[in-house]
Amino acid sequence: MTMLRSMKDMKGYILGAQDGEIGRCHDFLFDDEHWATRYIVADTRRWLPGRKVLISPIAIGDADGKRRLLSVGLTKEQIKDSPPLDAEAPVSRQFEITFNKYYDWAHYWGGPSVWGAHLQPRLLGRPQAERQTPDLDDEDPHLRSAREVTGYDIQATDTNIGHVEDFIVDSDSWIIRFMVVDTGNWIPGSKKVLIAPSWIDAVDWKRSDVQVDLESQKIKQSPEYNPTLPVNREYETRLYDFYGRPYYW
Repeated sequence: MTMLRSMKDMKGYILGAQDGEIGRCHDFLFDDEHWATRYIVADTRRWLPGRKVLISPIAIGDADGKRRLLSVGLTKEQIKDSPPLDAEAPVSRQFEITFNKYYDWAHYWGGPSVWGAHLQPRLLGRPQAERQTPDLDDEDPHLRSAREVTGYDIQATDTNIGHVEDFIVDSDSWIIRFMVVDTGNWIPGSKKVLIAPSWIDAVDWKRSDVQVDLESQKIKQSPEYNPTLPVNREYETRLYDFYGRPYYW
């Protein structure tokens, strides 16, 4: 069942391979063009020190919130023998090609959907998945760290309104549906609100701020987000109706 989950909450989840634990969720790398989570960065220091271990949503199974566990459909040996990436190295498109070839996965870019020819990443791992010839016209995968973007200022059309505190991600498509904005420095009472990526005008990566196509007063009056409650379709409908924006579903 599709669920909207907090990335902040999933940090620290155990990553359970088919034959044992490999570590914990440390970070998420998302595509800043489609706002899709392309990789989980695993903290495997006790097992594979000195390496940046990436787990693609293609291999991610169910999430167990009670046990704080994400199942990974790979063996520890597969992960250990995967193409190495230095801990401080960025993820290049060439690395992604090598990475996907190793696992015999289809590429997620170049198709009509967020995940190539599919709407969900898991379908790229099936034997019948279309293996497209990589398109290297744009060698930049546009990957951003969720940890890095957390804390970015939110600039409304008229003034600063808060900062990024978290991201809400769809557990099937791994698309980021909302940014969680903490308005505590601007609005008394530290109200938290949700803003969809489609309402973003631009992100200034050098200045670390996000410019949204919303007035500050409108944001102040928007439905409040409660982190202790799930984000369901009823809440999403109320939020989109409040802003008069078309639904994504």
